[in-house]
Amino acid sequence: MTIFQKLNKIQTELKAPKGQTNNFGHYKYRSCEDILEAIKPLLKELEAIIIMSDKMVQLGERYYVKATVTLQDVKSEQHIKATASARESLVKKGMDESQITGTASSYARKYALNGLFLIDDTKDTDTQDNSGSPKQQFKPAKAPATKVSPKATEQAQTSLQKMKLKLFEDGATSDEEAVKLISDKAGVTVKSIAEVDEKMAKEIMDLYNK
Repeated sequence: MTIFQKLNKIQTELKAPKGQTNNFGHYKYRSCEDILEAIKPLLKELEAIIIMSDKMVQLGERYYVKATVTLQDVKSEQHIKATASARESLVKKGMDESQITGTASSYARKYALNGLFLIDDTKDTDTQDNSGSPKQQFKPAKAPATKVSPKATEQAQTSLQKMKLKLFEDGATSDEEAVKLISDKAGVTVKSIAEVDEKMAKEIMDLYNK
């Protein structure tokens, strides 16, 4: 079984329960630890391991924790990686600086796990604005469930999907943050991601990657 077949099995069979409760918003959500605990039986069955690492990235005046999650086959050492970023809060009441970084790391790792294993969090502490005002959630495009090769996967994605994945990898977790990244790095002003069509997405990414 190739690493892509093992990934497909995990994507289609993984059930990660929402074991945490947000007392402010009164909803359930899953943490990074919940996902890792749920995936252990499949890793044992498939003879695969997960490796996670972080690095600090500065964009402008803000710092992000960029997490990389790697699914690796034990025997062949074939592997697949996914990355995600979470921005450090400038101030987090009741936390010291190390705890702020640790929280950002946990969020980033969970986003990377979500992207790699196609886990959908529609109500989560990371994607909700707990200040009481609604915040539009940014939903990155998902990779196809069945994968043959990285090249085939990339070819199967539309320009809009590629743009959304890139924005997600660069730390956008809301529509507002995605719009700001497009403005800052591509110099293009859009009101929302919903108004971006396929042609515009291609032009944005051409400018974004320069």
